[in-house]
Amino acid sequence: MRTWFAREALLPEGWANDVRIEVDSSGDFASVTHGASAEGSEALAGPVLPGMANLHSHAFQRAMAGLTEVRAAPDDDFWSWRELMYRFLQRMNPAQAQAVARHLYIEMLKHGYTAVGEFHYVHNEPGGKPYADSAEMLRRHHAAAIEAGIAITLLPSLYRWANFGRQPLQPRQARFDSSPEFVLRLLESVAELLSPDVVAGVAPHSLRAVDPAALRELVSSLPAATPIHIHAAEQTKEVEDCISALGRRPVEWLLENASPDVRWCLVHATHLTPGETSALAKSGATVGLCPTTEGNLGDGIFPLLAYRAAGGRYGIGGDSHVSRDPVEELRSLEYVQRLVARRRNLVVGARTPAVGTTLWLEAAAGGRVLGRRMGAIAPGLRADLVVLDAGQPDLAGKSGDAIANALIFSGATGLVRDVMVGGAWPVRGGRHAGEEMATVSYKKALAELLHNAN
Repeated sequence: MRTWFAREALLPEGWANDVRIEVDSSGDFASVTHGASAEGSEALAGPVLPGMANLHSHAFQRAMAGLTEVRAAPDDDFWSWRELMYRFLQRMNPAQAQAVARHLYIEMLKHGYTAVGEFHYVHNEPGGKPYADSAEMLRRHHAAAIEAGIAITLLPSLYRWANFGRQPLQPRQARFDSSPEFVLRLLESVAELLSPDVVAGVAPHSLRAVDPAALRELVSSLPAATPIHIHAAEQTKEVEDCISALGRRPVEWLLENASPDVRWCLVHATHLTPGETSALAKSGATVGLCPTTEGNLGDGIFPLLAYRAAGGRYGIGGDSHVSRDPVEELRSLEYVQRLVARRRNLVVGARTPAVGTTLWLEAAAGGRVLGRRMGAIAPGLRADLVVLDAGQPDLAGKSGDAIANALIFSGATGLVRDVMVGGAWPVRGGRHAGEEMATVSYKKALAELLHNAN
């Protein structure tokens, strides 16, 4: 048993003073007591928040950040961006994928993410030939997470078709080719890797890439608690095509035919009717919002206020990783709602009128859709902590809600000092022991990828 002491900590009910945190040998919170004595405990270096989950990651896209910001067509949009992404990933080999993912996961940790859901669909060699070990690329992401010290939920993707109507995959999509049987075999092949901080789920890519029969086959074959993540209603064209093919909007179809519940994460769900918004909130599923990527791709704006009013659950994800910072995701999430409503301080709850505290608590709680016991500083959950640097100017003189508000809205960087994942400290004093080596490997991989593009 290790015991830590925080002068201030963000607990499920809000900020508390003099918090004694006991972590057992398995890496879980054993007890959390506020108004306690510091005697016999190790002092933490600043205010403490629960670890944040990154619900949605395509790690390889980290290497693309900044490369697609040149207009590709007069009507440049998600679909033209996707063509550039397809061409880029054709050049990536397993060693490069691991180097990119390891660097990314360390960046995440240093900003306060303690777990990641890796929505993985690059299964095969360029050209579509399976690797000798069909789980080669999945294992590379697992290895990257272990090396970084971040908890990971491996989400191998089912990707069968190029579009609605069972249109065959195009040659540039051959690396994605998979079937329900293939995905289930992947789960079997990585079963020995599982632990409290390594979870496996599935990711039927989207209704355009997975036909209804294949979706039913996959979901019906899973153990009851398996996480299920799916892209839904990210783009208006996707919604229109879904109506033409299936007679329903994507989220509407899922609600009627797949019965999403607490183990489901609908990623983006950007374009909803009021009826879909209410029904999705009541389903118990979580929406995985990726504000910086959604802004980068011009996707649209999720109806967060109506969804929260109906009791909906949400979390945040990095997706294409144009940002690796949960603070930026949360700030963007609030700001786009302000732009739509033309009002301020919108995401607040019964606990507090402070936006920063509300955003962090609610998004952190959304991490449970990764199939991992996390999301709060509370007994029985994994011991994930984000310790802020009390010596930073933007935290000077601040207490309680003002801490979270400063973290998210001051525009400051470098406020995260230490990060705990499952009782271990991969980040101390703002540094990760493996970051220099990981950076060298990442730069080498990126140079190779860009050289091959010329």
